[in-house]
Amino acid sequence: MTQTLAWASSYYLLAVLAGAVGRDVGISTSMVFGAFSVALLVAAGVGPYAGRIIDRFGGRPVLIASNLIFAAGLAGLSQATQAAHVFIAWAVIGVAMGGGLYEAAFATAVRLHGRDARRTITGITLFAGFASTIGWPLSAYLEGTVGWRGACVSWATLHLLIGIPLNALLPRAGNSEASTQAAAGKEEGLGLSVSQQRRAAVLMAYVFAVTWFISTSMAAHLPQLLLASGATLAAAVGIAALVGPAQVVGRVIEFTFLKRAHPLLSARLATLAHPLGALCIGLFGTSAAAGFAVLHGLGNGILTIAIGTLPLLIFGANGYGQRQGFLMVPARIVQASAPFLFGIAVERWGAGALWFSAILGLSACLALVVMTADMRKAPRAAEAN
Repeated sequence: MTQTLAWASSYYLLAVLAGAVGRDVGISTSMVFGAFSVALLVAAGVGPYAGRIIDRFGGRPVLIASNLIFAAGLAGLSQATQAAHVFIAWAVIGVAMGGGLYEAAFATAVRLHGRDARRTITGITLFAGFASTIGWPLSAYLEGTVGWRGACVSWATLHLLIGIPLNALLPRAGNSEASTQAAAGKEEGLGLSVSQQRRAAVLMAYVFAVTWFISTSMAAHLPQLLLASGATLAAAVGIAALVGPAQVVGRVIEFTFLKRAHPLLSARLATLAHPLGALCIGLFGTSAAAGFAVLHGLGNGILTIAIGTLPLLIFGANGYGQRQGFLMVPARIVQASAPFLFGIAVERWGAGALWFSAILGLSACLALVVMTADMRKAPRAAEAN
């Protein structure tokens, strides 16, 4: 529930309010989104430090602090009268994002449950998958009734009245399974050599960066891509709306049918979903657009879980939070640039830009194949755990 609140009031906020913010403050909508890009870069820098604190003290204090910082940033945004105020407010919100979104929630789950956190991670993403479904209509309603400034104040109030009490209910972190095993000299990773660990970290960071680039690019440009492929405006909007429910379905599939599957297998299948959808459009045109949206959403939903479970599987729970923060730095950076860079591709190639994203998806799958080969060479195979 708190993740739904955090995502709805940050990542999904400007999709509804950016135009109103720009008009009132006197800046362009693109500049407002530029402030959001700054928030993503700040989050990238904060993430490793937040993860380190969670490793040491548990997620409860970090997540409560994120609610306070979210509230401060949103309240500050509600008072903005010039561009500098908008950028400063989003920089503050970026600090909260670095310590209050999925990476922090995943690290909290691992701190509490150790290597058994996969089910909890899946459950978190399953519920928070409705953040846009809840956040967009609520932000639109608030803007229509109390204006965009009132909407920001309302989200800030929800962090204080709902976010903090709910995060305060989290158990205090004592001796977790991870710390107990580490003390006993039984780190539960896959026993990779130092060189294999470094290569796995590089490959994993690349996979996370590619998948976030594709996800953010589609979120920003999917309707425009569908228009370029020949769909009508009404059809493009309706088809793009299928992505959200498909993401939730993908997480349900992970929660049920794939719960016993190896996370690397789930991730490989998920990285192939977007390229397969692009191939469908390439072969069958607009008639396959709905299939593309569903496949993209399914893969994206499962990959969100893989971002939390793969580091746990390969490196173990000890030091998970800080490691996760570092692994996500490239993803946050490319996420900040994805709308602009992929927008250039759409302008130049139209629907052909999907081939660019499809090739990136295939490269992520190849990286996972290489990781799988390294796992088989490890002194201790995954089955030994």
